Amino acid sequence: MDKSIMDKAIEQADNTMSQGIGGPFGAAIVDKNNNVYVASNSVLDSHDATAHAEINAIRKASKALNTHDLSGCTLYSTCYPCPMCMSAAIWANIDKIIYGCTAQDAAEIGFRDDFIYSFIQNNCNDDKIVKIEQQDRKKTLALFKKYKENLNIIY
Repeated sequence: MDKSIMDKAIEQADNTMSQGIGGPFGAAIVDKNNNVYVASNSVLDSHDATAHAEINAIRKASKALNTHDLSGCTLYSTCYPCPMCMSAAIWANIDKIIYGCTAQDAAEIGFRDDFIYSFIQNNCNDDKIVKIEQQDRKKTLALFKKYKENLNIIY
């Protein structure tokens, strides 16, 4: 390719960032056949807190490849993925992640990635951040049993 994959992610992020669509986050996924799916953060434009660059790239690649399983793919990101994006990459079976900036770099410009990782490392146990409680386990467990008996497709 005439441009590196990371350059494509940076260019996309710079373009949408300058339009006020999202932050300085771009991502690209390269599949087994070297097809490239580029996306950027669109949180500000979509008013969707989940519209991170990596999530948007996963959605784009999954739609194009008609699968939720992105085994054999590599994710490039302008920043170390936040916990949500890291989880999505793992759920999608992405084999490798290449990143530019660190979570600490993101924290220095006001993003909470590192803060959220600390929350997780502390067993998600801080009511000042979010209150978590369990409810209706018996009822919801019935759904799990039904799924296992009928579909049992693990992803």
